[in-house]
Amino acid sequence: MSRIDRRFATLKGTGRTGLIPFVTAGDPSPAHMVALMHALVDAGADLIELGVPFSEPMADGPVIQHASERAIAKGVGLNEVLGWVAAFRRRDADTPIVLMGYLNPVEIHGYARFADEAVMAGVDGVLLVDCPLEESAVLQPLRDAGLQQILLAAPTTAPVRMAQLCESAAGFLYYVSFAGITGAAQLSTSDIATRVAAVRARANAPVAVGFGIRDAASAVAIGGFADAVVIGSALVERLSGATDEAEIAGRARDFLRPIRVALDAH
Repeated sequence: MSRIDRRFATLKGTGRTGLIPFVTAGDPSPAHMVALMHALVDAGADLIELGVPFSEPMADGPVIQHASERAIAKGVGLNEVLGWVAAFRRRDADTPIVLMGYLNPVEIHGYARFADEAVMAGVDGVLLVDCPLEESAVLQPLRDAGLQQILLAAPTTAPVRMAQLCESAAGFLYYVSFAGITGAAQLSTSDIATRVAAVRARANAPVAVGFGIRDAASAVAIGGFADAVVIGSALVERLSGATDEAEIAGRARDFLRPIRVALDAH
């Protein structure tokens, strides 16, 4: 059983909703990335989604786009990201880490090489936005190495394709709450609950919901019917501009801890 599977099994056994923060690797400071990751866990993160900086992050809004630009300008690439995961693992052997990003950096790195190095570093899964299920055969070396491919579903996903995603889901299925980019302020739970319930009934893995979750209230609203909530742009925005380790870790804890408390209370 993978770290991701164990973590969701624990959450289910304790009746808790998972909290998955997203941060862009290397932003706001490459020097303090590992400290940021530990601060997220200290504040209640059940799994960390670590964004691999990319020059054309087509699914992301301005906040994460700018974070990627800042990280790239500081020389952050896959090698640095894997190094931070390995350093994080020296203190934390349990918290799952999923790398979120795009296919190009992995393809350039080499699929087999990336798979071996990612597993050795302690990565548990990958979410590659521009590698749909229909083209995922190229990722077989990653799956063979033990990395779980996190698949994306959305309100616009056709029923036949949704059935395929539910059957193929591993680790967790990431359900995008609305058709749009990250960070958009248009979250409405009026019909998301029904859609997520239908997906959860069919999926071979837990369902995490992301996009548009910005605070404790929106996390609780979604957490009532999802196995986990993903929060990214609001956290990345809160971290922007922080410079030293204490400030970065403090901002992360101050942002995430009230969300964890609110989820547990409900």
